[in-house]
Amino acid sequence: MRQHTQATRRQILMTGALLATGLGIGREAAAQEFPKGPVKIIIPFAPGGPTDTVGRLIAQKLQDIWGQPVIVDYKPGAGTAIGVDFVAKSQPDGLTFGMVNSSFAVNPSLRRSLPYDTTKDLAGITQIANLQLAMVARPDAPFNTVPELIAYAKKNPGKLTYGTPGAGSTTHLGAELLKREAGFDMLHSPFKGSAPAHTELMGGRIDIVVDPFLSVLPYVKAGRMKMIATLGDKRVPGFDYPIVAETLPGFSVNALLGFVAPHGTPPAIVRKIQADTEKVLRQPDMRKRIEEQGMEVVASEPEQFDAFVQSEMKRWARVIQESGIQAE
Repeated sequence: MRQHTQATRRQILMTGALLATGLGIGREAAAQEFPKGPVKIIIPFAPGGPTDTVGRLIAQKLQDIWGQPVIVDYKPGAGTAIGVDFVAKSQPDGLTFGMVNSSFAVNPSLRRSLPYDTTKDLAGITQIANLQLAMVARPDAPFNTVPELIAYAKKNPGKLTYGTPGAGSTTHLGAELLKREAGFDMLHSPFKGSAPAHTELMGGRIDIVVDPFLSVLPYVKAGRMKMIATLGDKRVPGFDYPIVAETLPGFSVNALLGFVAPHGTPPAIVRKIQADTEKVLRQPDMRKRIEEQGMEVVASEPEQFDAFVQSEMKRWARVIQESGIQAE
C-alpha cells in the first residue's frame, strides 16, 4: 500500500512538472510570436519635445521589427498620472504599454491621491535613457561656477531666485537637493513650462534656471545665458561644461525616460519588448538621434529599471518631505 502511495505521489509530481514545463514552453512560444496585432504606446505628455520625439522614433523602429502597427497615443495631464493610469488599467497582454519620465518616481510622494499604485499596478520594461539637466544663470550674474554660486548665496541669504518648468519637476527637485547638500538657500519660482522661465531669466527678473540641457543650450551658445554646470554624474559628451559633482562629490540628478507595462503582463513578453527596444536603441542612427535630444541611452533590463525606480522613489520622497514641496 505504501509503495502504491509513493508511486502515486511520484506520478503527481511528474505530471505537475510536465505541465509546468509545458506552460513555460507555451509562454515562451507566445512571446516569440508577439505581437499578433496592433500595439499601442501611451505617451502621458502633450505632443512635441524631446521625449515625444524619442517615443515616436522607437515606435517606428519597433513597427519595422514586429511587422505590426505601433500606434503612439497621447494622454497628457495631472503630471503624467492620467496616461500612466490608463496603462495600469489596460489588459496585461503587452499590446498596451507606456512611456514614463521622472514623474513616475516622484508622483507617489508628490500626489497623494494617485489612481494607481506605482509598484503594484505597473511593471518596468526598460529605462530608455537619461535626460541631461543643466543650471544656467543670467549673463551678468556675479558668479560663474558652482563654488562661486554657493559662496554668493551664503553671503546673500534669500537674495537668489531660480526658475523651473514647474513645482515638483525633476529640475525643481534637483535644485532643492543641491541646496540641501551644499547648505545654501534660494527662492523657487515655478513656471508653466520652460519658455516663460527662460524669458524671465533673460529679462533679469530671476537669477538662475534649472532645465533640460538641450533646452537651454541655444541660449548659452548665443550668450544670452551663462552655463554654471550640468547635474549628471559625468560631463555631457562633446561639451566641456563642468558638473555639480566636481564640487559636491556623488551629486547626480538626471531625468529618466522609460517604458512600463501593466502588472501581470507575462514576463516573457516584457522581456521580448525590452530586448527589441534595446535592439532599436543600440542602432547607431538611433543612438545619434537620442543623443541629439540631449539624452544618454541606457537600455536596462526590467529588474534593473524596477530597482532604479524604487531607489528614485525613496530619494525624492525624502527631498519632497524635507522641502515641503506640493504639486501645483
